[in-house]
Amino acid sequence: MRLSSLRKPTPHKRDILFLSLVGVFITSLVLGNVIGTTKFVTIFSFSMPSWLQTITPSLVRDGSIYTMSIPVGLLAYPFTFLATDMISELFGRKKAQLVVWIGFFLNMYMLFLMSLGHWFPDTYGVSGGLNLFEGVYEFVIANTISSMIAYLIAQSVDVRLFHFWKRLTKGKYLFLRNNGSTMFSQLVDSTAILSILYFSGNLGDSVTTLGALGILILNSYLFKFFFALFDTPLVYAGVWVFKEYDEDPDGYKLYDDDRGEAYSYTQMS
Repeated sequence: MRLSSLRKPTPHKRDILFLSLVGVFITSLVLGNVIGTTKFVTIFSFSMPSWLQTITPSLVRDGSIYTMSIPVGLLAYPFTFLATDMISELFGRKKAQLVVWIGFFLNMYMLFLMSLGHWFPDTYGVSGGLNLFEGVYEFVIANTISSMIAYLIAQSVDVRLFHFWKRLTKGKYLFLRNNGSTMFSQLVDSTAILSILYFSGNLGDSVTTLGALGILILNSYLFKFFFALFDTPLVYAGVWVFKEYDEDPDGYKLYDDDRGEAYSYTQMS
């Protein structure tokens, strides 16, 4: 499909775009909740030079070694913010907030279906992974409920901040609202979900102090922070490709209709 054909909007294509963004959002959200903190993965590890050690608290390093370790579910979660920012930009705040609520209720639906499987009696001698299912169920119940509390707060903050910055800048400077909303809301999310998991006893046995909790929150947020910077060009590219699909009732457009050119990162008025 040629780019010019892709960019020409029709009701059918608008539906495909919106549903695709919702699909990315829901898939990332549900997957992140299912796998959650089942595993922590090392993104990178490096030996810090002496000058950096002097300004880095010992709490967040092991001697001279700093390791960024994050929950495996976190690999999927930043894509939910990418999807809601795209929906916010192209389809408006109400649709973005609607998607947030849909994500919440679909996760509750997932818990309901898993609970049905848990409540019905086991067919003796047939089940191939009963202990595995029960272990996943117990984990997902605690992880999903806590993450949904953090999710509703963080995603609602993200959507509202995104449109606050959009109104304030009259639709200019997408990088400002993309990063300004996401970076703050993800700090809220990281702090909320890991704190809930910590106080409910659903983190690993080695996470027994507030200091260890602080390290997890810091690592999780740093990962989300840099992902937010990384996804800004993706949002710009997506909005440029689909700029003709813009249905935002606020009427602010990032791209000039006559020239088809992006407002510069550095343009100030």
